[in-house]
Amino acid sequence: MPASPGHASPYLAIKMGPIEILYEDNHLIAVNKPGGLLVQGDKTEDEPLSEIIKDYLRKKYKKPGNVFCGVIHRLDRPVTGLVLLARTSKALERMSEQFRKRQIKKTYVALVTEKPPENEQTLVHWLKKDTERNVTRAYEQEVRDSKLSQLSYRLLGRVGKNHLLEIQPESGRPHQIRAQLAFMGCPIVGDVKYGFGGKNRTGFIYLHAYQLQFTHPVKKEPFRLTAAVPDVPFWNNFRELTNQI
Repeated sequence: MPASPGHASPYLAIKMGPIEILYEDNHLIAVNKPGGLLVQGDKTEDEPLSEIIKDYLRKKYKKPGNVFCGVIHRLDRPVTGLVLLARTSKALERMSEQFRKRQIKKTYVALVTEKPPENEQTLVHWLKKDTERNVTRAYEQEVRDSKLSQLSYRLLGRVGKNHLLEIQPESGRPHQIRAQLAFMGCPIVGDVKYGFGGKNRTGFIYLHAYQLQFTHPVKKEPFRLTAAVPDVPFWNNFRELTNQI
């Protein structure tokens, strides 16, 4: 299962921190996104990851004019980790279909201060997005305009008062992991929007998109890509535990 870069690629320096190019070929480009960076543009008009990568490709390959860079999936702004982008419309269409059909295995890691009730568990909730407040609420029963959502987690270990969870969402709802863990009583470290007690001045929360497993859209080969957790306090205490994944 290939996991090494198609071409040697640099770190891109931006104000939020370096963007590591994890994999690159003629069809796909995968990066390790820092916290605080949008994946795709929104009403804030802040420069998103998609435009940064377009500029990187334009300069690297000396391409005049517009460069294609399709957004296959998104991470919340304060979430760090692996983002996969398409370099061709064919790759975008085929990868989007894999995500839509839930043929992608997504693995996240999260730090929480409260120990979960079980070491391993599947959480099933009905989620409803409040678009005005940009927050998702979890319910045990179906409510109007809610969507069924499921994830599985596994407790990997503890350092001090913090616990490391491996998380595999089965669905891809907005803020799903953040809302479901908070409902369980385990808000993510730094995620004040979802009940973490304290302040967060870092621009990111301790939720990290760690790994994607999928079929390459053109080569038709199984691929596994992994993004290391950020080199910051707390995460460094748990770096070795991520090797259990």
